[in-house]
Amino acid sequence: MSFGRGTLVAVVRALVTPFKPLVEALAQCEAGLSAAWAASAHHRLMLVQWGLPPVPEHFDHSIDIFYLWRKTRNPQGIERGIFGGLALQGGDVLELACGDGFNARNFYSVRSKRVVACDFDFRAIRTAKRKNRAPNVGFVQADIRNDMPEGLFDNVVWDAAIEHFTPAEVTEILMRIKTRLRAGGVLSGHTIVKRADGRKSLSYHEYEFRSKEDLYECLHPYFRHVSVFETIYPNVHNLYFWASDGTIPFAPEWPHVITGRTLSVPLQDEPRSSTRTSPSSLPPPSSPRV
Repeated sequence: MSFGRGTLVAVVRALVTPFKPLVEALAQCEAGLSAAWAASAHHRLMLVQWGLPPVPEHFDHSIDIFYLWRKTRNPQGIERGIFGGLALQGGDVLELACGDGFNARNFYSVRSKRVVACDFDFRAIRTAKRKNRAPNVGFVQADIRNDMPEGLFDNVVWDAAIEHFTPAEVTEILMRIKTRLRAGGVLSGHTIVKRADGRKSLSYHEYEFRSKEDLYECLHPYFRHVSVFETIYPNVHNLYFWASDGTIPFAPEWPHVITGRTLSVPLQDEPRSSTRTSPSSLPPPSSPRV
């Protein structure tokens, strides 16, 4: 008598279910040990990469996921991908100075047709291909000052990199970006504010913006619509930007947001001639919400 996979799984589930508290405790123990080991290993990786010269120009974001985020409680490494992802239009994406490719794989690829991610550093591209491959992501080595990938894109992402270029280089790159964006395409990105003591956050940085107004003035000559906003943590002051000749996230005409304006049509599920159902008259949920 042969058993299919589904039958075998059902039998094992029936046998193990009475012992769920014990099995779950063992699984929690295994997960805790694995998490502790992964955090320790990535701490050592960070010490090697950033404690011994020369320091790299890109950051391995597996360190964020397995070590730094939990240690510092600073979500900067995650929010960059989230804010950049808000501008995605589902088409072709060009990421400039992609570093280890973490955002290209984990934030842009799943919501885009194709991602071309480039960096001038062969080490970054090597890490990206090893750790962050995806079927619709292509990693290429290219210096965007003179070898920006050709083609037209719905989105260009310039995340945590604009500060690595001189103001003159930023001007040239922005003009090239304009030639890569399709009509209505969006440029998005992230940078940091210059420290109050005047010291550079990294020796590789060429120009650190003084404020969100400083960054806005840099972008506005090239785009009809620019939005710059900030997040501030104890040790870092972040700036995020969206820029486009079309619609940018959270503009009134952006299709993915509704603001406090009055609806021009009644809600489809609400009868026109009746009052709204009070919360107390609604039936209880069929299952608890998590």
